[in-house]
Amino acid sequence: MDKKDPFAATIPAPNATRPLLGLTVLVIEDSRFACEAMRLLCLRSGARIRRADCLRSARRHLQVYRPSVVIVDLGLPDGKGEDLIAELAQAEPRVDVILGTSGDDDSEALAMAAGADGFLRKPITSLAVFQQRVLSNLPAERRPTGLRELSDEVIEPDRMAFQDDMAHIADVLEVKDDGRMLDYVAQFLGGVARSAQDRGLEKAAEALARSRAAGHPADLESAEVARIVRQRLTQKIAI
Repeated sequence: MDKKDPFAATIPAPNATRPLLGLTVLVIEDSRFACEAMRLLCLRSGARIRRADCLRSARRHLQVYRPSVVIVDLGLPDGKGEDLIAELAQAEPRVDVILGTSGDDDSEALAMAAGADGFLRKPITSLAVFQQRVLSNLPAERRPTGLRELSDEVIEPDRMAFQDDMAHIADVLEVKDDGRMLDYVAQFLGGVARSAQDRGLEKAAEALARSRAAGHPADLESAEVARIVRQRLTQKIAI
């Protein structure tokens, strides 16, 4: 639990249905859609959630609170998530659980090399997987006792959060910047698209990433990404 939380003594103990009661999870994630998934997973598990959307915001938060669990997306708008993981892994006192997260294939190795205790691959929708990844890395005295039935629940984030992500990236694409902006767009949209099971958007993000990695001009790929983002923003969302 938060080491500086004035209400910590009143928080109930974890139990079989809410195994993360008493824990505060800091999620450092710039995607609203991915963070909505995390919010639902924490809610179902009994944990409280705090969110930071960039490294700067996360560091400000960590100056005031020390959460029990920190989940760090590796692709953030103002730097590398693995840099923050390394800072947290070396800090004293250390956060109980540090987890990296990403949809990129190479990111798990980066997170673990930086000092993460574990890794959550996006999309993160399984309640049982989320709970087990956190609990397996907690100190033994912090885990709930007794038998616990593994939930087969799969969470579904609000699609309005997906629209928020599209609006965010549309704003980013309007800014004339160097190639780093396009690298961020490709990484961000690839993760969101996989989480939302939007294959068309995912393919466009992958094409942009490949072009950037090869050092080729990416005008056509970035224009296609912008077209799909505009299309997604005009789609009607059933409420």
